[in-house]
Amino acid sequence: MAQPDTKKFFENLSGAGKSIAVLTSGGDAQGMNAAVRAVVRMGIYVGAKVYFIHEGYQGMVDGGDNIEEASWESVSSMLQVGGTVIGSARCKEFRCHEGRLKAAHHLVQRGITNLCVIGGDGSLTGANLFREEWSGLLEELIQQGTIDEEAAQTHSELHIVGMVGSIDNDFCGTDMTIGTDSALHRIIEVVDAIMTTAQSHQRTFVLEVMGRHCGYLALVSALACGADWVLIPEMPPGDGWEDQMCQKLSESRSRGSRLNIIIVAEGAIDRHGNAITSNVVKDLVVKCLGFDTRVTILGHVQRGGTPSAFDRILASRMGVEAVLALLEASPTTPACVVSLCGNQAVRLPLMECVQMTQEVQKAMDEKKFEEAVRLRGRSFENNLNTYKLLSYRKADSELPNSTFNVAVLNVGAPAAGMNAAVRSAVRVGITEGHKMFAVNDGFEGFYKGQIKEIKWGDVGGWTGQGGSILGTKRTLPAKHTEKIAEQMRIHNINALLVIGGFEAFECLLQLYEARASHQEFCIPMCMLPATISNNVPGTDLSIGADTSLNAIVETCDRIKQSASGTKRRVFIIETMGGYCGYLASVGGLAAGADAVYIYEEPFDIRDLQSNVEHLTEKMKTSIQRGLVLRNENCNENFTTDFIYQLYSEEGRGVFDCRKNVLGHMQQGGAPSPFDRNFGTKIAAKAIQWISRKLKESYKEGKVFTNSEDTACLLGMRRRAMVFQPVVQLRDETDFVHRIPKEQWWLKLRPLMKILAKYKTSYDVSDSGQLEHVTRIRPKESDTSAI
Repeated sequence: MAQPDTKKFFENLSGAGKSIAVLTSGGDAQGMNAAVRAVVRMGIYVGAKVYFIHEGYQGMVDGGDNIEEASWESVSSMLQVGGTVIGSARCKEFRCHEGRLKAAHHLVQRGITNLCVIGGDGSLTGANLFREEWSGLLEELIQQGTIDEEAAQTHSELHIVGMVGSIDNDFCGTDMTIGTDSALHRIIEVVDAIMTTAQSHQRTFVLEVMGRHCGYLALVSALACGADWVLIPEMPPGDGWEDQMCQKLSESRSRGSRLNIIIVAEGAIDRHGNAITSNVVKDLVVKCLGFDTRVTILGHVQRGGTPSAFDRILASRMGVEAVLALLEASPTTPACVVSLCGNQAVRLPLMECVQMTQEVQKAMDEKKFEEAVRLRGRSFENNLNTYKLLSYRKADSELPNSTFNVAVLNVGAPAAGMNAAVRSAVRVGITEGHKMFAVNDGFEGFYKGQIKEIKWGDVGGWTGQGGSILGTKRTLPAKHTEKIAEQMRIHNINALLVIGGFEAFECLLQLYEARASHQEFCIPMCMLPATISNNVPGTDLSIGADTSLNAIVETCDRIKQSASGTKRRVFIIETMGGYCGYLASVGGLAAGADAVYIYEEPFDIRDLQSNVEHLTEKMKTSIQRGLVLRNENCNENFTTDFIYQLYSEEGRGVFDCRKNVLGHMQQGGAPSPFDRNFGTKIAAKAIQWISRKLKESYKEGKVFTNSEDTACLLGMRRRAMVFQPVVQLRDETDFVHRIPKEQWWLKLRPLMKILAKYKTSYDVSDSGQLEHVTRIRPKESDTSAI
């Protein structure tokens, strides 16, 4: 559906006179509370009454105190709490007609005709059935004399919007469900911890993760930790898998590895439908290879803990989108699910998604496994293909015969996930038949000749390492083109993969310009964005930014907790990012900040004054703490010290202040699951592109290409992964401040302000339009970087 030309602002969408109820149902998932908070605050903001329904459908059936009006303060401090604060329960009664009749009565009693359901496919199917039966249920209630005609008339329409909260990511039509990223965090934390002990004792570990019918968690965690073998229900191993697995494990040991990791989804089966349990796998390894083998079953640990930054942002965006969808709903619109496709909010008909989800199970029951993988969606399929590419080393005789040499290097500041990208590039390159070369210390190492061949085994265990193992420098190539060209001749480099931030973008531009004087640079060159600042043009996301956001959010959580003890305290926190306000703004949204100062949105002393007044008002409520984030370069005069002193003076007697500069902790740490996967997948895609361009530009025994489209940046744009010539991105860039001229995340700022109780204008012309699930996605649409 075409986007409207005119901007549409939600001020025109009033919730006055409407009542919205929010409930969480089915299995809990981290991030549900963030979704509840967003629904409550957005609902109150637009003038609607909002109700909690405690204990899921059970609370709706039982009524009474289970249905309680929510206030702005009642959702304070929920953002960082895992699980669901309003409770969830499996409800047998709601499955029968009698139960739904009681539920309808309790909603009508409170004037509720808008329902926001956060749960899995079962919960959403139940909600849809409830909506279909609504008019019939009201008829029955009139006949029983429980409600009168007028009440039935006033409440004749029930509108339903769903959000999928499920750690399994088993719902079709959505790239990511609320809770999946946090569950991956729990799994990866455990795997990283287990790897150190396995390394010490040369052990094999079999890890069982959740996923009765869906192998997403197993597959993605296997990708993110470089597991030796993975078993999932959608793709059972062929006959003879036992021998293949044992052979793979022993080969990996013979190449010098001291440990093996095998990940098993709890619903894993073989081709004949027999269960493959973690103990079966363990016994097999012990019997065939005699390795010291242990089993670890993660269980409910995966559902617990604090939600990740990704889940908080996803849930907050979806919660606001759900309220908009309810305000715009008409009697003819089908019940919808709000979700993300790539980086874009979408609305999908609820039943289309449910039917497609059920088709996956049907295909698995009928042993049509390829069909099941296809129905899971492009994201799942791509994860599977990438895993297959990276996990199994083909024999040299099986590799395609290529004479090309491809060099990989890191440029700029270190970013978590760079090593995962290098590992992926090296292994995919070897699989494509190329000789891979690693350059140490960026272009400085390049002109000094620090270049050596890198083999399959050299990058083992790299995915979980933070920083840059190859070493990275900010040196630009322009002054050293002669020496770099000479090194390219010496090593016969035919293609270049540069992984880095804004400097990497500048480097590629300089090398493109140098093609005129040095034909050594007339080769395919590709850049992958990797910087915590997320300030590279041509991409919505960069490798490393997610890990950094999690570090910021974790610290803000701790700081907020310390304030809850002392009361009436405001924290001023400075984040990194250069002139780019991404970390501050998105971190502020995920941490529940009251104000965020960034360079892209100029502010003056009056804004600072109104923020202080806003916090003074807040201190009169039960939420007696404040959180203010400031990007390091947002304003040269309004420094962190200045803002701290201003707030301290103006807040005297009402609140006291503390300041914190987060510094380089934002750059360190083990990469998050998102960054490991994003790095792994885009590096694999980049090497496949390089292979195609090498074939196209190989003429008369050498590689030569000087066209714009062979010096590209691979970025994620809304729903698609796109290769964009760096020359064309030049016009989209502010080189003085090292940021793109247009940045998508600025649209999230009004969201943050609304959730912090500021009146603001919010452009909803870009909010989700109702789409259909079966429609074929854009060709390159595997964007759920996870």
